[in-house]
Amino acid sequence: MRQPRFSRRSILKGTAALGLSTAAARVAAAPAAEAVTPALIEAARKEGKLGWYTVMDLPVAEKMAKAFEAKYSGIAVRVERSGSERNFQRIAQEYASRIYAADVINSADAAHFIVWKRDGWLAPYLPEEVAQHYPAAHRDPDGMFATSRIWLSSLGYNTDLVKREDAPKSFADLLDPKWTGKMVKAHPAYSGTIMTATFQIARDLGWGYFEKLAQQKIMQVQSSTDPPKKLALGERAVMADGNDYNLIQLKEAGRPVEVVYPREGTPLVVGPNGVFKAAPNPNAARLFHGWLLSLEAQQFLVDFTGQHSAHALVKEKPGRTPLSQIKLMQDDPAGVEAQSDAIKARYSQIFRI
Repeated sequence: MRQPRFSRRSILKGTAALGLSTAAARVAAAPAAEAVTPALIEAARKEGKLGWYTVMDLPVAEKMAKAFEAKYSGIAVRVERSGSERNFQRIAQEYASRIYAADVINSADAAHFIVWKRDGWLAPYLPEEVAQHYPAAHRDPDGMFATSRIWLSSLGYNTDLVKREDAPKSFADLLDPKWTGKMVKAHPAYSGTIMTATFQIARDLGWGYFEKLAQQKIMQVQSSTDPPKKLALGERAVMADGNDYNLIQLKEAGRPVEVVYPREGTPLVVGPNGVFKAAPNPNAARLFHGWLLSLEAQQFLVDFTGQHSAHALVKEKPGRTPLSQIKLMQDDPAGVEAQSDAIKARYSQIFRI
């Protein structure tokens, strides 16, 4: 698997060369909360379009875009979907070339927002609903971003290939020789979800766990959305990581898959959303960003995708395991940001890819 061309450290050097210093990113005070006004809608319709760089599974992202377009006719959403690390690289390359194509961004690696905020690339914008209904832990104090979705990097298995009583119930269970050659997992150099999960697992269980797991002859894929699909197709019996929401969607569609939340704790992934300061369509960007974080969009996201929301008024869908009943590993975007390059290097060395 080809690794990204630039390290995060080299990207930071490149942004410094553009004159986007940390001082430029400082904000004196949090912006006032803003409601959706007729003036904003009119200005957004005059722009008529926006570019959304996203890591959401493409069918989900396109459905979200269509829902927004139906609500605000005359504004087209261009969905640019890729893995978090690829999007991070792409935006850095575009900015280095003075190309400003992205209006709105979300990532499965919350550490990216630490970098973009520090370098002054994000625009402060605090939607009224975020100010009213999002806890402080899920919105940037300077209004640069807010949590657009929450999900988990779980285990899973194909119910046609594995009996429930035989299925792995922990990370430790994956080291059993009976799963050799039968597992699939994704890569932290492509996926922000897996970068976050790898950091949390290595922190809590130690890198020795990955060294043992690497002996299990695992199928390595890229995106966190890939292992659930491989499982559903029967190409592998067990998922060593990935995301739980794709498994939930597949299970509810009648596919032979089951989610497992490991005994040691399940990696928690928080996906922020923000608006770029250099957005070519700033009004459409703000309107879309605010809509993504609204009760309407967040409830739609939870119901349709099986993810979770930080919006206080969103309700969990009946029949699904509530987040409050799952043992979670602790999220730490700053830790991920500090160790990202080291994680990629060590992971590649251990798995020899």
